[in-house]
Amino acid sequence: MTVSDSPPPDDEGDRRPLLVAIVLFAGIAGLTATDIALDIGEGTSLEHVLTESGLFLLALAGLVTMGLRFAALRRRARALEQEAGALAERLEASAAEAARWRAEAHTVLTGLGAEIDRQLTRWSLTPAEKEVALLLLKGLSHKEVAEARGITEATARQQARAVYRKAGLTGRHDLAAFFLEDLLLPPTSPPE
Repeated sequence: MTVSDSPPPDDEGDRRPLLVAIVLFAGIAGLTATDIALDIGEGTSLEHVLTESGLFLLALAGLVTMGLRFAALRRRARALEQEAGALAERLEASAAEAARWRAEAHTVLTGLGAEIDRQLTRWSLTPAEKEVALLLLKGLSHKEVAEARGITEATARQQARAVYRKAGLTGRHDLAAFFLEDLLLPPTSPPE
């Protein structure tokens, strides 16, 4: 089981019962050891001393077991904290990369957005149809378009069909291809 597969430690839910058990087992072991020492000094029977020694060993075994479980829990918590830190760093790096790309591509994206809007206007789309077309270009499904616009899915489908009809396209794939086909050409190698 990897760190990411293990459930996150719950400090109150996992650690407190272990600490209570450790204290109880330590108390039982300490009291039993004291009782054994006093019993031996008083000349108690061997059977009684052996019985209490068994109880002492059981308390000691419980103390060691709970101590080991507590140490494992602390290791797991540290590993999860490290993993969370690494994930936060990766997320921050991804966000920085996305911000850098947006900044570098801002002029191009602004111009592209304006050109897409001009083309949608040339197709004589209504404002609602333009919004549907843009949401479809972003990859939203009809259901997601309906949720984003606060309309029914049937209305979203009807508006999408109107976009395709007015544009002379057959569907969402053609709509995306109309705008993206020339943008996604492979880079040309410079002449030698």
